[in-house]
Amino acid sequence: MIVSDRKKRVTIKDVAQAAGVSTQTVSRVMNKFSYVSEETRQRVEEVVEQLGYNPSTLARSLIQQRSYTLGVVTSGLKHIGPSRTLNGVADKADELGYMLLMKELDNFDKNRIGEVIDSLLARQVDGVIWVAPEIGDNHTWVDERMGKIPVPVIFLAMRPRDGVSSVATDNYQGGVMAMRHLLECGRKNIGHISGPLSWWEAEERKRAWRETLVAAGLEAPESHCVEGNWSSASGEQAFLQLLEAFPEMDAVFVANDQMALSVLRETCRRGISVPRQLAVVGFDNIAESAYFHPSLTTISQDLQLLGGEAAQNVVNMIQARQQGQLLDSQSKFIQPALIIRESSQ
Repeated sequence: MIVSDRKKRVTIKDVAQAAGVSTQTVSRVMNKFSYVSEETRQRVEEVVEQLGYNPSTLARSLIQQRSYTLGVVTSGLKHIGPSRTLNGVADKADELGYMLLMKELDNFDKNRIGEVIDSLLARQVDGVIWVAPEIGDNHTWVDERMGKIPVPVIFLAMRPRDGVSSVATDNYQGGVMAMRHLLECGRKNIGHISGPLSWWEAEERKRAWRETLVAAGLEAPESHCVEGNWSSASGEQAFLQLLEAFPEMDAVFVANDQMALSVLRETCRRGISVPRQLAVVGFDNIAESAYFHPSLTTISQDLQLLGGEAAQNVVNMIQARQQGQLLDSQSKFIQPALIIRESSQ
């Protein structure tokens, strides 16, 4: 006779009985619904920990008719922004008990959008997080197709649209912060190295450069702005063009830290003192920016928070729909912050 020493699997009923609540309340706690008292939530979580309860994902999916899977559409992962945002999505989804099914749009290919959406829906995702940034006309499909997608969708790094939920860094406000800081430092001849202007985020940062100068009574001619492509190499070429076209430049707002790195390198090579002769401000606050020489003043955007907000919001929409409710679509901006370091003091 074979005797199994395998322990009996702990069930949701065991947790409910030990906590003195209903199985429905345990389910609400496990699914992080908000309408459970904090006292009850803590009691259930303590019992879950004590008993070692691990809910069956398959059983939960069958009972609730949900896959507990989120579709994530990405693009441009070679760039720092989308990749860091994806980390935030993954961490929050894991915290909320969701798996991710990822599809990548190579080179932001808008012709594959229908194929990507159909593929995710065929795999029964509960919602979609569109991490791929808005570039050129690659989001024109939103107005045409959104009403036909049967699950909640939330977008990141996209200009706000009526009837569509989105979360984005306030790139315009970040640019304004950078420019006002340079103006407060007494700089009046401020150039700009933009990101690729087909990107909505780069367009917003350039708009902030132009409008802040105009509001201060200063000129912002196109010759004082040169377009890069987010890479350090492009930043170097853009800076050289600016030096030639705008020799009186006493400050430069650079649309990301990677391009700002090459600006600092080139000033060192040419004997241009930073910040005495030229103040430099970047955007992103990548971890390395504090260790540039001189350390880089920059605009910090919390991409981990951005991704987490997107995951939380789409799960809120899924839960509302499950309960027969409909949440109003909303566009939310995450506010950036100015980090002042040696390159502009």
